[in-house]
Amino acid sequence: MHWLLALLLAASPVPSSVPSGPIPRAERTAVLVGAGDIAVCGPGTEATAKILDRTPGTVFTLGDNVYPDGSAANFRRCYDPTWGRAKARTRPAVGNHDYRTEHAKPYYDYFGSAAGDRTKGYYSYDLGGWHIVVLNSVCAEVSCSVSSAQNRWLRADLRRSTARCTAALWHHPLYTSGKDHGPTADVRPLYQTLYDNGADVNLTGHNHNYERFSPMDPWGHVDAKRGLVPFVVGTGGASHYGFRSPAPGSLVRDAQTFGVLKLTLHPDGAEYAFLPIAGRKFTDSGRITCH
Repeated sequence: MHWLLALLLAASPVPSSVPSGPIPRAERTAVLVGAGDIAVCGPGTEATAKILDRTPGTVFTLGDNVYPDGSAANFRRCYDPTWGRAKARTRPAVGNHDYRTEHAKPYYDYFGSAAGDRTKGYYSYDLGGWHIVVLNSVCAEVSCSVSSAQNRWLRADLRRSTARCTAALWHHPLYTSGKDHGPTADVRPLYQTLYDNGADVNLTGHNHNYERFSPMDPWGHVDAKRGLVPFVVGTGGASHYGFRSPAPGSLVRDAQTFGVLKLTLHPDGAEYAFLPIAGRKFTDSGRITCH
């Protein structure tokens, strides 16, 4: 009987939890959705949180998570009842308003390990075939210079990545037509490192508006072959800022609509769509193919 049982087992297919062959494209698709400049205990913040409620995926923030400063009370009163509903799936970035309280201690306390090392504020993860890099653009707190620990880490992190597509998220934009805050030149070394390593997308906030650029090199030139596509998505609910004259490469601008940016990630590119709050009509959508 033992020899018969062994024969039957040998003839039976052995189930495996690891599929053979290439992974189907649908299984490698993921959603990244969010904005910056978010929580003020007002209707705009609640309205953008409702978009997150009905949009599955990983949530990103682009800094200035609470206003007017990053106090524990503001996180408790303004962020937690709104965007905090998606806290378990959120990967945040830190902003200058977050650092107005105790070197952003309440920010790191609130998000915990999801915010990375509290002495750094930068980290990375993989999602939907993409490599996502979250950087700290509050350069007075954590240096962004060419020789900084942050930039050295970024270079090593990008060298280790095997993903074809890379997106970098932080707060202060290098590219913006915003009237209230001009371009932040301090982040240029980080952008340069990303450009040198073939990154594809840069998401920022700081100016409370929406703007999308052509692919840009680090020095203000459109570069369709190698440039990153910069987005400013400071539309999380805090307020609205206006625009000055359009900066070189600026394609789409809106300063009146709260909303979030949704990226549907594939291993070779992404579809992007700006999702406005209920009652507003502004949208922007398209596709990015990775380098």
